[in-house]
Amino acid sequence: MVSGPAFVVSALVAEALADGCGVVALESTILAHGLPRGDNRRVADEIEDAVRAGGAVPATVAVLDGLVRIGLSPDELDRLCLQDDVLKLSSRDLGVAVALGRTGATTVASTAALAHRAGIRVFATGGLGGVHRGAAETFDISADLGVLATTPVLVVCAGVKSILDVPATLERLETLSVPVLGYRTDQFPGFYLTDSGSTVPWRVESAAEAAAVAYARSFLGTDSAGVVLANPLPEARQVDPVLHDRLVASGLAELAREGVSGKDVTPRLLEFFHESSGGESLRANVELVLSNAALAAEVAVELAALHSGRRA
Repeated sequence: MVSGPAFVVSALVAEALADGCGVVALESTILAHGLPRGDNRRVADEIEDAVRAGGAVPATVAVLDGLVRIGLSPDELDRLCLQDDVLKLSSRDLGVAVALGRTGATTVASTAALAHRAGIRVFATGGLGGVHRGAAETFDISADLGVLATTPVLVVCAGVKSILDVPATLERLETLSVPVLGYRTDQFPGFYLTDSGSTVPWRVESAAEAAAVAYARSFLGTDSAGVVLANPLPEARQVDPVLHDRLVASGLAELAREGVSGKDVTPRLLEFFHESSGGESLRANVELVLSNAALAAEVAVELAALHSGRRA
């Protein structure tokens, strides 16, 4: 674990890491930019509670006034969820935000990087970024993939955002040597959808098996890249595929009219979904994040036991 003037690990998280307990890093962009005001603060507590219920310690990650925070207090969560000028920080933005004393929420890429620096091996999110549609012309590929290629953390997610080019994203992950595991499924989930239409190369049936994969990669010295554990919503809880496809088409057309591009695409499209789906996308978004947090806690506990020798 590394600590310094711009890197603060909460006492609870530091104690858990020192004791070899399971810790789950949680990204904060979903709170500041992915959920409506009011709902976000309630969901922040629910996500952390889901991790605790699984026997692990939650560590929500953010940058507050130029200080990297690994594990937030209730007051800090209030600020992150209610303040108007919270930036969205990917890995490229961290040094700038720290140097200039800014406040920002962390994406998958920046959360992975900071979690690894703190000594946290598992983190939970909603959905990964990936290769955007039309990337052959725009070169628009999420920094999430590049960071996972060089950061040995296990990421529990509900696949990738449904606006993305899923087959291209999986191909890119293969090229980057990032293994993708389906949790009790052979199909790669598509965030709001149980099945994106693509398959996963590997399947695991339990948190223990997922933890064993991460541990084996560490033992073999092949863990320079992370691991993606794809955890789908149950089919009965996904957004209706017909509604989903209609909203994607309408949302992309709306973004084109507004001239939205780059890192603003995902939060604006999520906002469009929340506004246009009659509450269905928000319901699914919260459910999948809570499910991922609960599964990540199980994996973190199993992985901590393996590293501490408590598992054969």
